[in-house]
Amino acid sequence: MTPAQISRVQASFAEVAPISEQAAGLFYDRLFDIAPQVRAMFPDDMTEQRKKLMATLAYVVGGLSTLDTVLPAASQLAKKHVGYGVTAEHYPVVGAALLWTLEKGLGGGWTPDVADAWAAAYGTLSGYMISEAYGSAQAAE
Repeated sequence: MTPAQISRVQASFAEVAPISEQAAGLFYDRLFDIAPQVRAMFPDDMTEQRKKLMATLAYVVGGLSTLDTVLPAASQLAKKHVGYGVTAEHYPVVGAALLWTLEKGLGGGWTPDVADAWAAAYGTLSGYMISEAYGSAQAAE
């Protein structure tokens, strides 16, 4: 990721943060719409899960400038998700739901440069998490 991409991700996330509850709801609604099979991995009451999602995103987005400070937590999270039944194939679906949510939340602020920056950020983090959880061979697929 370039410094300009990091800046775009951080600035756009700051725009979404005030509507974090709505954004988290949009994210999970979209995720369950495009991948209904993952719904069983989540609790019936999604209140805490939505808060965890936004807190995790805030932590990661805030740490993009010093990625090495975020990677240990990302590794731990990836390994924890294996126990929930998450596979490497779930990561692109989650990414699609995240980018869709950001597009809806940012409206006209969702420019091609912002979209590219978020795709780069998600690609970097998800690739790392997949390699940590399942090995580098699956991350390359």
